[in-house]
Amino acid sequence: MKKSLTAIAALAVTGLAAAQSSVTLFGVVDAGVTYQSATSRNAATGVSVTQSKWSLANSGYNSSRLGFRGTEDLGGGLAASFWLEAPITNDDGATGVSTFNRRSTVSLSGGFGEVRLGRDYTPTFWNDTVFDPFGTNGSGTNVISTVSGSTGINNANYVRASNSIGYFLPPNLGGFYGQLQYSFHENTDTSTSSTTTTTNTNAGRYIGGRFGYANGPLDIAVSAGQNLAVDTTALTRKVQTVNLGASYDFGMVKLFGELSSVQNKFEIPAVTYHDSYNGYLLGATMPVGPGLIRASYSTVRYNEGAYGLTGDDPRVNKLAIGYVHNLSKRTALYATVARVSNKNDAAYTGSLVSASTTGYGGVSYGAGLPRSSTGYDFGIRHAF
Repeated sequence: MKKSLTAIAALAVTGLAAAQSSVTLFGVVDAGVTYQSATSRNAATGVSVTQSKWSLANSGYNSSRLGFRGTEDLGGGLAASFWLEAPITNDDGATGVSTFNRRSTVSLSGGFGEVRLGRDYTPTFWNDTVFDPFGTNGSGTNVISTVSGSTGINNANYVRASNSIGYFLPPNLGGFYGQLQYSFHENTDTSTSSTTTTTNTNAGRYIGGRFGYANGPLDIAVSAGQNLAVDTTALTRKVQTVNLGASYDFGMVKLFGELSSVQNKFEIPAVTYHDSYNGYLLGATMPVGPGLIRASYSTVRYNEGAYGLTGDDPRVNKLAIGYVHNLSKRTALYATVARVSNKNDAAYTGSLVSASTTGYGGVSYGAGLPRSSTGYDFGIRHAF
């Protein structure tokens, strides 16, 4: 009986393997020593305070992850595929394959393009990361991304959206590419017109798109999206993002650029106002032997209307530079240093107090107003 069960199990596994064209286990393990410091000033006393922290962090160059993906050829140009990707915190081992919240999708593709269902990256996030020399990882992450994903803006669907339906154009359009995405809010519909979060049936919904052109050394894309954020007060908060990014590879140097506008719109009874965060990024990478020099400058000017803004033209700037040394195609050493400065914010108490700390695992500004922060990353990345 035992041998029979073993034989049946073996046949079942063989049948699954035959039906599946390919299944791949993949991942990244990234760890590094990180130093973060932040300086603030107490507006009442004028006293400056600096806080700092050493840590062994992960994802300073590429995000640590573990994933499974597979594709089945259905014939006639059709293919079915899946992608399950989990975050891992290899510095302490506390987070493993307990969730697949980096990506969990199933899709059908063919000459029409691809229809993808599940949790996936949003179109508006792609420009922030693709056109950033640091790929929105580590202390070098551009401030456009840092501000857009801050708790002050409350955009839960900034990087990824759950419960989504996505459509991707086919890859044979002469360099043109595109993506559309709709994320269900999955709330119970009600007939009331109240704007409180308990009755706002659209809270959590995301809709967006991205279209671009990539041919040879040029890549350019524009994206737009809207997320209806879940709030804790009696208001509706719409986060609307529009950005334009481009890169051009000259061979000896690759240039990057991005323009971004984020509108954080509030609707409460008898009052409607919005905050705006407008920024740009300029960056470059330069191959040097087996290594790569990376550099970027990013800035965001913010206007928070009646919500905490009394300073004159406040903005946050960030300068980052780094070097990646490739030991092989899969293993690399990296080093990054970044500096954030907050300008004209002497009387500012809005959401960017916590948003503009430097980088990955950054320290807080404490009770004071933000002035500057610095981050250093030194680590190793292995991909498999």
